[in-house]
Amino acid sequence: MELNVEKGLTYVSEWVVTEALSARNMGSGTLDVLATPALAALMENAAMNAVAQYLPEGCTTVGTELSIRHLRATPVGQRVSATARLVEADGRRLVFRVEASDGAGPVGEGTHTRFVVETEKFLGKLKKEASL
Repeated sequence: MELNVEKGLTYVSEWVVTEALSARNMGSGTLDVLATPALAALMENAAMNAVAQYLPEGCTTVGTELSIRHLRATPVGQRVSATARLVEADGRRLVFRVEASDGAGPVGEGTHTRFVVETEKFLGKLKKEASL
């Protein structure tokens, strides 16, 4: 299965940093700032949504690789956004450039790879593996 999407396709996801997204709450640190795992999730969300409307019926994407740098802390209460830009589409493999920023400037950057999968087939394989 191949996805017909153009390089350069972009999507922006935006969140307000809450206590639930803090390093202290997520267990990745002791401060009330945006946790790196939350930043990663925001970046993945932008990439997922960038191609969602172009997927064949019954398909979704799954993240398989994420390489990011968390450049600066964002305090609880501040808005943070992540932009995903499609830089490579090779069959079912999609590679995105991801960048995040808040009101004070850049927060994170990196790359993210996703694969297009058939939802039922993917879940069926998981169910089969779980029963082994």
